[in-house]
Amino acid sequence: MSLIQVRDDQGVRIISFNRPQKRNAFNLEMYQQLTEYLIQGEADNGIRAFLFRGTDDCFTAGNDIADFLQSGSLTNDHPTVQFLQAILAVNKPMVAAVSGAAVGIGTTLLLHCDLVYADESAKFQMPFTQLALVPEAASSYLLPKLIGQHKAAELLLLGEPFSAQRADELNLLNKVITDEPVVEFAFKQAAKLAALPPQAIQASKKLLRHDFDQVKNQMERELVEFDTRLQSDEAKARFAAFLSK
Repeated sequence: MSLIQVRDDQGVRIISFNRPQKRNAFNLEMYQQLTEYLIQGEADNGIRAFLFRGTDDCFTAGNDIADFLQSGSLTNDHPTVQFLQAILAVNKPMVAAVSGAAVGIGTTLLLHCDLVYADESAKFQMPFTQLALVPEAASSYLLPKLIGQHKAAELLLLGEPFSAQRADELNLLNKVITDEPVVEFAFKQAAKLAALPPQAIQASKKLLRHDFDQVKNQMERELVEFDTRLQSDEAKARFAAFLSK
């Protein structure tokens, strides 16, 4: 069974993370598949919106650390880098439905989505400094812009988990869904987007993301520093401790 499942429905490409035995942690194969499905969906006029979801109890636990450490430097042909470039380049609206853990890329991905919904089980975390790393996916630019410098520093420097209610208070979510499965609600919203005039939707998204160049530049700066931190002694010690658990 594929680690990334894809289903197209009513103009919405539903992309499901499906590695429950590893809490949907992303390995290189998953990054490659995600990138391919996004690029294919962008080129398909029948696809007008994307919906990201995990399993019912977990969005994603972030990167598969053991797999990631064996993947080499973060050059432009690295699967993780290609995925980050892909989500930045998507012109069609992206929606996310979050249940359970959304760690690392599970949270930073949401900063690139246009609509984000979560249920009360959702728990977010960006534990980069806890692993002796730095923020990714332009989160060091997007997060302060969205929630303010001090609150962003608290989330990115301390790297502690926070609840769906806290995420909603910080305006990281559109809504916490309590009266129906979050995936069902998010799909209905994505289907509404897909039913609207696609050129107008994409032009409006482009206008909303008028700071594309700044986001791209910050993402590139983060990747350089992230790659440097990966080779550091403190990161190696943190990863060794993590993998020994």
